[in-house]
Amino acid sequence: MKKTIIFAHRGYPVKFAENSLEGFRYVVSHGGEGVEFDVHLTRDGVPVVMHDEKIDRTTDGKGYIKDYTLAEIRKFHLANGEPVPKLSELFDVLQDKDLYINLEFKTNKVHDQGIEKTVLDLAKKYHFVHPIIFSSFNYETLKIAQKLDADEEYCYLVKGLKHPAEIAKKNHFAGIHPEHYLRSSQPVTERIWTVDNSWLAKHYCKLGVAGLFTNDYKKIMRIRDEVQK
Repeated sequence: MKKTIIFAHRGYPVKFAENSLEGFRYVVSHGGEGVEFDVHLTRDGVPVVMHDEKIDRTTDGKGYIKDYTLAEIRKFHLANGEPVPKLSELFDVLQDKDLYINLEFKTNKVHDQGIEKTVLDLAKKYHFVHPIIFSSFNYETLKIAQKLDADEEYCYLVKGLKHPAEIAKKNHFAGIHPEHYLRSSQPVTERIWTVDNSWLAKHYCKLGVAGLFTNDYKKIMRIRDEVQK
């Protein structure tokens, strides 16, 4: 059985501000083996790291990311006082680290024009130990990215899906990222989100799924290590 890789979802939000550089630095320096984060473009086309389309929930500002220039959005702050991080700043933290990276194109509600090329081009300027896993709920985004660079690893984010292995194979996806485990008649790489429940984590690790995304990577790694000795 291959080891289930545990991804620190949006950094380490049970301890630090969600999607903050502080949180990601902690994961890097405290035994993390994977990270997951979300990317949007500002109005002037700069990729920034945040889950929501709006800044209301995680900053002291309001409004859509797409309506702010980088200079404008950097005036707002996360709960720990940091400005909204640029993707380049996070790449600076993650490059050359023995760490799996899952970058989600957050385009299922607001599809920022050109985000695929902007992000792929930026990623090529850095060296990562493991190839970045690019994921999205937006099928169109994955197909655009594949046309730009077919050699990268693309995974389809879904709530549920029939015939996951067939869909992955047909679309040349490296895997499927579902909300719950999907039974499949053929082997398929599954990384499941967002697993904070201990029983579920134990269950999925016994099944040997490829990865789990969690808000508490330390707890879920301990459970994984107990199950997959």
